[in-house]
Amino acid sequence: MAYSSTEVSPVESSPKEERRNWVELPRDVTASILSRLGAIEILTSGQMVCKAWLEICKDPLMWRTIDMYNLGDPDLGLDLEKMCRHAVDRSCGELVDINLEYFATDELLQYITDRSNQIKLLRLACCYHVSDEGLIEAIGKLPLLEELDLTLCSFSVEPFKALGRSCSHLKSLKLNCQAYRISIEDLDDEVEFNDEVIAIGENLSELRHLQLIGNGMTNMGLEAILDGCPNLESLDLRRCLNIDLRGNLGKRCAEQIKHLRLPGDSIKDYRFVADPDDGLLDEDNPFCFAGADFLLGEYLELEDGNDDAYDYDYAYDDCGYLSGIDSLDYDDFTALNDDDF
Repeated sequence: MAYSSTEVSPVESSPKEERRNWVELPRDVTASILSRLGAIEILTSGQMVCKAWLEICKDPLMWRTIDMYNLGDPDLGLDLEKMCRHAVDRSCGELVDINLEYFATDELLQYITDRSNQIKLLRLACCYHVSDEGLIEAIGKLPLLEELDLTLCSFSVEPFKALGRSCSHLKSLKLNCQAYRISIEDLDDEVEFNDEVIAIGENLSELRHLQLIGNGMTNMGLEAILDGCPNLESLDLRRCLNIDLRGNLGKRCAEQIKHLRLPGDSIKDYRFVADPDDGLLDEDNPFCFAGADFLLGEYLELEDGNDDAYDYDYAYDDCGYLSGIDSLDYDDFTALNDDDF
């Protein structure tokens, strides 16, 4: 009996799926990847992948920027101040950019500035335990400072005077607050609500960029800024509820400032803001206002006949306010040491 044979073609096996070996990446590529993490992520996870990554994470150049971004959550179980000191030690004086949120203290600022005199950018957000004296002492040790961001912090006029004395390179200042409306009864009251911006105008004439989200200043303060900071290129007045940009003052702002953000402009790109849709609306909250309260100036009324060039129709949202975030403490659950790895 004859049997016909048929050729069976071999089954094509799919090539074995290659697994990426992250450890074998070139050092500069690995360093670039790790640099995209914040300081907290590097110290709690990135450096623990392997010894090679740990060695990269010990390189002082990895710590030229220290970003202690956090959400103010005490349940993180991390001693952020200890971690920050550890990161500063690793920088070996190479630190140029640092961001501290919620947990900074006078003692921590002193520790940082005693070891890092090359800092060009300092950002403090919701750091309620930093005093005037602590900030002034830090400023005095940062002659190369170019950018200072003070968001939802509480300081008097004295640090701004210190900035004028010690930081001749300062070009950018952010002083962001909770938005509120005021009722002016006499001139002394008005000066009180403008003292910060008056100090800025008197001491920081070389500023190029100024952000004042939620500032309580009136037209008096705005005029002090325009008079004292003739080199300003950008001015952010979002949620400044007590200024009226109708007439000559609005015209002057439009002509003098290249990049101007008006009180009614959107604040969606600003992280420390609670939108009306967030469910945080509280009628008893003094920082929340009805829509009518936000109509500070629907148009810039110009007298030179060029109204069309400056015809802005800016109205605030129905209700908007900066979120108040209480100061939080962190328990000492974690201590990181190089010897642990």
